[in-house]
Amino acid sequence: MHKKHLVLAVLVTLVWGVNFPITQLGLRSVDPFVLTGLRFALAALPLVFFVKRPAVQFRYVAAYGFIFGLGMWGVINYGIQLGVSPGIASLIIQLSVFFTMGWGFLLFKEKIRGAQKLGACLALAGLAGIMCTQAGNHALLGVLLIVLSAVAWSVGNVIIKQSGVKEIFSFMVWASLFPPLPLFLIAWLMKGSAAFAGLHESLDLTATLSIGFQVYLATHFAYWGWNSLLRLYPVSTVAPLSLLIPVFGITSSMLIIGERISTPNLISIAIIIAGLAVGLYRGRLAVMPTENNRR
Repeated sequence: MHKKHLVLAVLVTLVWGVNFPITQLGLRSVDPFVLTGLRFALAALPLVFFVKRPAVQFRYVAAYGFIFGLGMWGVINYGIQLGVSPGIASLIIQLSVFFTMGWGFLLFKEKIRGAQKLGACLALAGLAGIMCTQAGNHALLGVLLIVLSAVAWSVGNVIIKQSGVKEIFSFMVWASLFPPLPLFLIAWLMKGSAAFAGLHESLDLTATLSIGFQVYLATHFAYWGWNSLLRLYPVSTVAPLSLLIPVFGITSSMLIIGERISTPNLISIAIIIAGLAVGLYRGRLAVMPTENNRR
């Protein structure tokens, strides 16, 4: 991988990792579903008036918007509010790797290697360890919700694969049109007008910067960068770099919000990372893109 592309990969994973504690800063004053709705509303507007609609069937755009906005990020933010630490959330969401492999086996008849099965078993063992250390039903529910969001991310990957979309940035902008209204509706159904009461006061400098980070860096920049790498290099070269996300997520959570991780959780985290590494490893990684990939 060229140095400039490796730098891009590190920047993308850094942004995604830091996004977890940054999101929690916004959740301190804003309802999780309202915060997520604002994120995707700003990700779509006003760019949707200037960015051409992607050349794919619109049902893929709508489906991805609902899955990505509601099923993934709405659920992640709610799980964090229930008590899951941002660092742990940034790790659990990586289980989407194995869910994606499962969909590939069921829908596309892709072969699952022995290393992937071993990696999945290790990751599940680590997840079980984390679940056993959660104090209270709310925290345990939060972990289960993050697992659900990992499933949603894997479904989103299937939608991307099925759609064959090439205009990734345009696809993200247009897909972001669909989550806001359902997210606001969920917030109202759960808390009524209280979810929106005093919203203008809740959007202080910290919350505003949190939303801005989520929109312009975690959504626009990071997804453009990551999918650009996937177009240049084999998945087997790019995918292992996602292991940096929980590393940055946990480290930044400790620095930004003072997260402390217990020894049992550290052991579980190490087991999950080992499982992800085993599952993603495919032998000797490509050093340079092929001639076709350069194009």
